[in-house]
Amino acid sequence: MSIGDLSRLTGVKPTTIRWYEAEGWLPPPGRTGGGHRSYGDAHVRRLGFIRHSRELGFSMAHIRSLLELADRPWDDCSAAHAIATAQIAEIDARLRRLQALRSELARMARGCEGGHVGECRIIETLSDFTHGHCAASEHG
Repeated sequence: MSIGDLSRLTGVKPTTIRWYEAEGWLPPPGRTGGGHRSYGDAHVRRLGFIRHSRELGFSMAHIRSLLELADRPWDDCSAAHAIATAQIAEIDARLRRLQALRSELARMARGCEGGHVGECRIIETLSDFTHGHCAASEHG
């Protein structure tokens, strides 16, 4: 199939497909008699793997490592487990940061239930770059 067909089938843009090829994440495609790239089922599966990994938030370095592991099916999977558990820890940390942001915004919103902008607790809090009005000195 052509790069356009592969793109439509996988939802990955042609420029991204070419970048994955340049990075070695995809095997080199075959070529038609006219020199155009020709992709097959292995490319579809590999792009699916990459896309799914990206959707789960894995870093580029982790995706590269996971692809290398996928190419060695006889190896022990402890490295894949370590990468996945590191990703879980990162997600948990992100969730904690988001919860802190939500709490701070909710606190700010409760302090401003109408009135004039000149007296708005939200505007006042956001204007204070020292975080003096915030419950926590950092939010992210």
